[in-house]
Order: sequence, then C-alpha cells, then structure tokens
Amino acid sequence: MTPLGPWGATLAGMLIGAACGFTVRRARLCSFGAVEDAWMGGDTRRLRIFGLALAIALAGTQSLVGAGLLDPAMSSYVQPALPWLSIAIGSVLFGLGMALVGTCGFGSLVRLGAGDLRSLIVMMVFGSVAYATLRGMLAPVRIEVFERVYWPIPGGQKSDLAALLAGFGVPGARLMLVAVAACVLIAAVAIDPRLRRSPRLLLAGLTLGLAVVAGWWVTGIAVDSFETVPRSQSLTFVSPVGRALYAVLTAPAALLEFGIGTLAGVTLGSFLSAVYDREFRWEAFDDDREMRRHLLGAVLMGGGGVLAGGCTIGQGVSAGSLMALSWPIAIAGMMLGARLGIAILMEGSLRGLFRRG
Repeated sequence: MTPLGPWGATLAGMLIGAACGFTVRRARLCSFGAVEDAWMGGDTRRLRIFGLALAIALAGTQSLVGAGLLDPAMSSYVQPALPWLSIAIGSVLFGLGMALVGTCGFGSLVRLGAGDLRSLIVMMVFGSVAYATLRGMLAPVRIEVFERVYWPIPGGQKSDLAALLAGFGVPGARLMLVAVAACVLIAAVAIDPRLRRSPRLLLAGLTLGLAVVAGWWVTGIAVDSFETVPRSQSLTFVSPVGRALYAVLTAPAALLEFGIGTLAGVTLGSFLSAVYDREFRWEAFDDDREMRRHLLGAVLMGGGGVLAGGCTIGQGVSAGSLMALSWPIAIAGMMLGARLGIAILMEGSLRGLFRRG
C-alpha cells in the first residue's frame, strides 16, 4: 500500500479527531466525569461507555495485528522493558491534575472548541510542561530518575499481555483474551437499560473505539514528518500537545503529523457540535483561585502524562487496545489520583479522605 505523506496523515488525524470531538461533546462524555460519577455517586454508566470504546478498539486493533497490518512493537506502549515506577507516579499525578482542572487533555480540547478560554490557558501550560518533560529541561530527571526503575520483560518478549502469555507457552492467548475482554465489556453496557436508551453515549463510545483502530491503521501506513515520533500511534493527548506547541514556536513544518492533526480535529469537531446545538459561548476564569487551581492541574497533567506514557485516552484506550502491560498500572494510578483530587476539592483536605475511611 502506498504510504501516506505528512499531509495525508495530518488530514486523516483531523477527520478522526473531528468525529470524536463532535460525538463526545454531544454525549457529555468525559473521562474525569466518569470517574467522579463512579467514585462519588456509584454511577458507572459513563465509565461503562469507555469500556465499550475499549472493547471496540481492542477487537479492531487486534484484528489489524492478526492481519499483519500493525506491529505492536512499533508503538511506544509495547517495548522490551516496563518503566513501572514512572508510569505509577506519573499516572497518579495526571489523575490529581485532571481533578483540579475538571477534565483531561482530551476534555480540555473539547471544552476549548465550545468556547472555554480557560482550556486555552490550560493547554498552553499543559503542553509546555509536557514538552519540557519529554525533551526539555525536565527530561534528564525523567530518564535518569524515574525510568531507571523498570521491569525487563522475560525472554525479551514484547510488553503486551498476549505476547507474554504466548512466550510462556499459552496457545491462542491473543484470541482468547480479546474474545473474553470484549464480551465482558460489551455485556456491561448491554445489561444496563439506561444505557440502551442513551444513543448519544453509545455513539460516542462506538466512535471513540473505532477512532483508535483508525489511528493505528493510518499511522501504520503513514510516514510522520517528526522523526522521533513512533511510526505507529493512535489517539493520545499529551505528547502531541507539547509537540504542537514546539512546532508553532520553532518549526511549523513539524505540525504535519497525525497526532497534531487529531488535536485540531477534536477542537473543530467540538466547535461544530456546539454551534449545531446552539451552545457555543465564551467562558473564562471566575476568579484568581479558580485560575490557580487550573494552572496547577495543567502542570501536574503535563508532567504526569509524559511520565505515565499517555492520558486517559492514550493509556486507557489506545494502550489498552494493544493489551500493553502499562495499561492496568496507568488506569489504577489515574483513578487513585482523581480520587485524591476529589478529596482535596470536596472534602477540603486529604485528611478528610482518610477520616472517612
């Protein structure tokens, strides 16, 4: 198949991102909102929709792997070593920052498209800290301190669960894991009559899952213009934000890549959705206290997201679709960080959390 050039990869990213931005904003689907609903109200509906997205992404992505159209080792999630300490600490920081901002990086782009100027400031700070942690002044700390602690995969296997089980002699591990996981996640949605009557939520979950599959397929045949970006990537909203900010300031040609295209697409899709629903309106910070909270959250999300290797979408759906071993560590850390953030916001301090048990 003829490889896509930089323009083709970027336009594909924009289309995929726009579909996600449009449907997710209309469904009011938010990763932090889903976690908050589950932690504070026992309502797991939005969390199950993310499970639906993961099920679709898992089935589609593993079909690409089985057809030889995608090599998991070409992604940043499946490597010969698992930097578990960096992922654990980074994911907790990301979850805490997500709580302070009220949404994740993906959600901030959705809010920005609907006219929220707070998200513009958040994304600028978020991208700056992310790039500083990725390749700037904070990169030596990341590399020499956090990523020094890692788990080498036995026998040089890839760091995805299916390859690891196959290396231990488990036959048909990949097919079995995909079938079981996808069926369980889809059943969790199908048994809830409230979700069956929520077409917007179902469409958002379906779109997000298919978008992850499309991302892996597109970048598997694309040639990225930014040479340090892994050849195969899908939806993630941490490092592309940093790379976009760097490209705008120093190297505009580097804007032509899939990841940065998805950023523009999500914002555009959200804007079209807000206009279509007649809900577009400009918003800004209410006071300096709210601004300080958002800035601190942006710093924690930017640095923590790079340490964790992705955001709630990048690790939660894209890495999960590859069955990467980083997935459970990152998801547990983000859930914990979000709960700590909620404790700070709702209970006044962490002491309140421990007092309540």
